[in-house]
Amino acid sequence: MSYVQGFLIPVPIDKKDAYRDLAAQSAPIFQEYGATRIVETWSETTPDGKVTDFKRAVKATPDEAVVFSWIEWPDKDTCEAAAKRMESDPRWKEMAQMPFDGKRMIWAGFDPIFEVES
Repeated sequence: MSYVQGFLIPVPIDKKDAYRDLAAQSAPIFQEYGATRIVETWSETTPDGKVTDFKRAVKATPDEAVVFSWIEWPDKDTCEAAAKRMESDPRWKEMAQMPFDGKRMIWAGFDPIFEVES
């Protein structure tokens, strides 16, 4: 099994193409750092929960969608080494500005405990 970084990001609906473009530009860099899989998904069904939900988790407004994405790494060490490399890689500064409020993005690292494929 691998190591997974998961992300929830509120993105203005009218910035969907800009977000996808930024993801497409970023993906090869993450792969160069060692990522084995990158998945970006755009919310279609985000029901309101009774206590919390995806929208409330990132304080999404009615004009925002929630992006649920993840990056798979061979292991936690590769992920952490990539994070260090990102700090000094000038390519990040050359990219367009993030089309979302990064302060409301949430992320975490996960160690898979069960997996099944068909």
